[in-house]
Parts: sequence; structure tokens; C-alpha cells
Amino acid sequence: MAKPLSNLLPPRKRILLVDDHAVVRQGIAELINEQPDLEVCGEAESELEVLPRIAETNPDLLLLDITLGDASGIEVISQVKARFPALPILVLTMHAEAVYAELAISAGASGYITKAQAISNVLTAARRVLAGEVYLSDAAASLLIRKQVARTAGIEVEPVRKLSTREMQVFQLIGRWKGTRQIADELKLSVKTVEYYQKQIKDKLHLKNASELIRYAIEWKQDKQAPRSSVSLH
Repeated sequence: MAKPLSNLLPPRKRILLVDDHAVVRQGIAELINEQPDLEVCGEAESELEVLPRIAETNPDLLLLDITLGDASGIEVISQVKARFPALPILVLTMHAEAVYAELAISAGASGYITKAQAISNVLTAARRVLAGEVYLSDAAASLLIRKQVARTAGIEVEPVRKLSTREMQVFQLIGRWKGTRQIADELKLSVKTVEYYQKQIKDKLHLKNASELIRYAIEWKQDKQAPRSSVSLH
């Protein structure tokens, strides 16, 4: 008797979803589970759940949102690669490439895709990363190439790249006209901690006072929102 076709297909690749929004996880899980070669083997919604869930489910791919409450997704990537170095990580996030793509790749991610892109691109990105490749949108790839060329030529890179992940989060909120108390509430930090990060940002960007910092952050945000093309690599 001939074997069922399902027995002749290779095992489906197992994906662990990490996102702090249940609705987002549900939508992505439904999309993935409809595929003949992919399946969701587990989910996590916080930084503390990630490593235990990886050990429990043994996934082939980690699909990670780097915005997990007050946790740093870049630090999560570093933690995962330190304990599970062979596990490929695909970042799926709301943050534009200009902000976190380089940080994510440097930390060990194999791909970076934004939620603003077509949802079908997630499947393409997942398959590419599972195949051992790096997946980036045209915008992210162009950005990283330009920065590498600049470093090779000895050209100073954009000053904000000196900021840590948390400093970048504070800087972005300043650019959205958020005050110190609002930033503290949004990032679940104390006011004193936010003030410390603000001082660190001013020092790194060589800004004299809070007014210069606010103006710099707003101008930087407006520049990043200027219209530009962003087509995913296929």
C-alpha cells in the first residue's frame, strides 16, 4: 500500500513566537500553521519566559518582537545566543530599520522585518533564515552597507548610534515630546533613572542642555519619518 503523502513530506520547521500582544501572536500563529512546512511549537509574551520556552519546545527558529514591556529585546537576543548559539532569530517588530536593525543583527539576529511590511513577508523571511541566510529589507540592507562603507572609509557614523538600547528608547520618546515623568511611566522606570539616561545621551551627543536634547531628538525623528522606499528582499 502506498504511504500517505503527508508521510513523505519532510518534518515541519518549528517556530517559537515571542510577542507581548496576544492578538498579534494569534494572527501570526494562524498564518504559520496554515503552511505545509512550518508550525508554531510554542509562544511566550515576556523576557522571563523566553529561555525556559526555548528549552522546553526546542524550536528551529525564534520569531521575536524586540519590544517586550520594559525589557530590552536586544538584550534578549544576546541572552538567547549565549545559551542557544545555533538557534536562528528573526526579529519582527514595529520599530523601523533605521533604529534597531543594526543593533539586532550585531546582537546575533539573522533577520529583521517590520510589522508595517506585508504579513506574507514574514513567511519569506522565516524560510530564508531557516535556510541559513540573513533576511533584511532593502532599506535595512542599504543602511547597513552604507554604515560599513563609512566605517571602512573612516567616516564618522551617525551620533545616535553611540546610544545604548535603553538610551535610544528614551531618546525616541523625547523626540515624541514626552516629558521625564511620561517616559518613566511608559518604560516603567524611576524618574531618577530616566534623568540618568538623559544625562548619558547629552554627554554622548555633546549637547549642552535639555533644550538642545529636545530639539535634536525632534529633528532626528522628523528626518527618519521623511518619505523613503522600503521594499523587502525576496
